[in-house]
Amino acid sequence: MSFREHLRMLGRVQMLPVLESGEETLIGGQAVMEGVMMRSPHSYCIAVRKPDGTVVTESKQLEKVSERYPIFKYPVLRGLGTLGQAMKLGFTALQFSANIAAEALAPASTIAMTAMAPGAMGAGTEPKAKSGPISNWMMGLQLAFSLAFFIFAYKLVPLWLTTKITEGSPALEGRIPFNLIDGVIRIAIFLSFLYLMSRMEDIRRVFEYHGAEHRVVFNFESGKTVNVENAQSFVTFHPRCGTSFLITVMIISMAIYTVLPFDSFAGKFASRIALLPVIAGLSYEVIRFAARRQGTLLALLTAPGLWLQRITTKTPSDEQTEIAIVALNGAMELEKSQGGPLVIA
Repeated sequence: MSFREHLRMLGRVQMLPVLESGEETLIGGQAVMEGVMMRSPHSYCIAVRKPDGTVVTESKQLEKVSERYPIFKYPVLRGLGTLGQAMKLGFTALQFSANIAAEALAPASTIAMTAMAPGAMGAGTEPKAKSGPISNWMMGLQLAFSLAFFIFAYKLVPLWLTTKITEGSPALEGRIPFNLIDGVIRIAIFLSFLYLMSRMEDIRRVFEYHGAEHRVVFNFESGKTVNVENAQSFVTFHPRCGTSFLITVMIISMAIYTVLPFDSFAGKFASRIALLPVIAGLSYEVIRFAARRQGTLLALLTAPGLWLQRITTKTPSDEQTEIAIVALNGAMELEKSQGGPLVIA
């Protein structure tokens, strides 16, 4: 991969929390490069359209975290387990789609992959792409850079700027105004990053697939027959979206940081990193509650996330919605073969 391609991949990895939805008992998914990954409680399917119009898929069984480790059945902890698995799966789906894109550029004689026609809607064999041009260590390096960028951009920079702004001003150095300013700066950085990413043509394509994924999930949850026509009648804004989760994390973190007994820069910075799992777990519970109880006071916390999805989801074409349906059908077929229960919120 060239340096520019590495930078673009870094941007896509940064988008993983925005694009994925994590709930182990529900249908969810994630947009990837020219495709969609759909996940049911015990399986997942990735569907990607190649430049020649054919569709390749990969379906696998998926063990629930709470079934393997019962401790993750409890509130807050279940959020950590589910979100961790969702991120790992999203990483796998992104690598799969990136490999398909890279292989499409290689000579046809080097690609030994059977693909189904886009109109088959799930029929045919499912090609495998266990190995490809983008190796695991390259993706691991991207993930490490992404984590470092997250800590730098959303923890270190807001804290440093807030410290400089409030220096010498007793009225602003109190914990409430300090963390309010810190939170506003963090959200501003997040919004700016989202806007800049949305200006990239390939990321905009991913946001269109993101909209397709949401519409198909809504279609499935409605009980109506899942097809392109029905799916296209739904909105692209879904309460369980990763965008809603991230903005909820930022809002809740403002309240939690206010009660922390740390006044030094080092103490504040260390506590922000150490409490990431706790804040993520609490935010998961809020999103989970809001998705099932629309109209409640607590559900108002997720409203900004729905507004932000005007940036992170775009109106999909029929062909993009079809890909999301292929992924859903693949996940559901494997789910049925395992006899797993499916709970709809």
